[in-house]
Amino acid sequence: MIRLEIKMDQYIIKGGKALAGEISVSWAKNAALGILAAAVMADETVTVENLPDIRDIDILLNAIASVGAVVERIDKHCVRINGGTVNTIIVANDNIRKIRGSYYLLGALLGKYKSAHVLLPGGCDIGSRPIDQHIKGFEALGATVRIQHGMIEAEAVDLVGNHIYLDMASVGATINIMMAAVMAEGQTIIENSAKEPHVVDVANFLNSMGANIKGAGTDVIRIVGVPKLHGSTYSIIPDQIEAGTFMIAAAATKGDVTVRNVIPRHMEALTAKLVELGAEVEEFDDAIRVVATKRLGSTQIKTLPYPGFPTDMQPQMTALLAVCAGTSIITEGIYENRFKYVDELARMGTNIKVEGNNAIVNGVAELTGASVVAPDLRAGAALVIAGLVAEGFTTIEQIRYVERGYECFEKKMRDLGADMEKMDSEDMKAVQKFKLKVG
Repeated sequence: MIRLEIKMDQYIIKGGKALAGEISVSWAKNAALGILAAAVMADETVTVENLPDIRDIDILLNAIASVGAVVERIDKHCVRINGGTVNTIIVANDNIRKIRGSYYLLGALLGKYKSAHVLLPGGCDIGSRPIDQHIKGFEALGATVRIQHGMIEAEAVDLVGNHIYLDMASVGATINIMMAAVMAEGQTIIENSAKEPHVVDVANFLNSMGANIKGAGTDVIRIVGVPKLHGSTYSIIPDQIEAGTFMIAAAATKGDVTVRNVIPRHMEALTAKLVELGAEVEEFDDAIRVVATKRLGSTQIKTLPYPGFPTDMQPQMTALLAVCAGTSIITEGIYENRFKYVDELARMGTNIKVEGNNAIVNGVAELTGASVVAPDLRAGAALVIAGLVAEGFTTIEQIRYVERGYECFEKKMRDLGADMEKMDSEDMKAVQKFKLKVG
């Protein structure tokens, strides 16, 4: 029904051009995964608009169809889902292990059917991402949770609201507990809840189906259980990480780019850092313009939960700082393995030293093209930014990671003037043709 084939594609980039023009970002992957999972909780048709057209969405939709829900893909950005035909609470589709968002089906199925069995999730290897806070929340609501045979199994006779304090402000746990609690008996309070925009988006979606959730976007969420959820039509918010990636690419290439379909309030942590570095940033109602006419300066960054600087922007920011003047220090406060891409950047001439969860970035005057491998989604985007800056040609392998989170990435970069193509890694003629075309 939905494409899942994997091609061994690569990006090839000729660097050295300043990006210029306007680009519209797609919609938020992280919100979409939670919203699609929550859609099965209604026995009526739910229409979800503004879907990003990426592989993770296809995998989750296949998993939703595998449990018996009706999944009708209207077009690449819109789907209709009806959970009234769900006939199993076992999600054993092998592809589901490839994405982190699969665990949202736990909260959705547990909340609706009081039972859920889902394969343990995968996603990018950026460090330990335990699900202990999810389990803590489910158990507080009255479920018994166990992990066996590679699956998480949650069962309950009844779910009853409770007061839950999260040890850390986990986005995944907050969303999962919200879904499990919306049809539980009584009131649930989640303290130290994550405040990210996609948490708010999932809460708004659940409310559009008849849930009673208040406080999403703050550190205390209050949920009053309802007996059932109904159909809805809902549009997903813009992707703040994609928007930030283009903003950083504009600054790194000394370009002039207006990023449209963005909520500027969601970008404040990044905007502040770009201004601190010396870039010009102009905000509009639904757009941000970034201009850099000179080599930018240095800064210090620590990744933190929203509204702090997002961990998903750390690799891209490191690529920018690698060509800025002076020494910058980046502290990764969320995931311990998120600097694995630094070895790949080193092939391009960066001067970055990693000490524990800190990266000391000594800016260099220029980078040179090289053959590199994307170790994960956001690291792949960072390598693209470095390739856009570097002298000569850069090839980036394993771009399937990048395509998990960016829709038509190479086309959007070309629309801004980049010399960038996606092609089969084995097609040497196409590679040579591209190199001859762009010189």
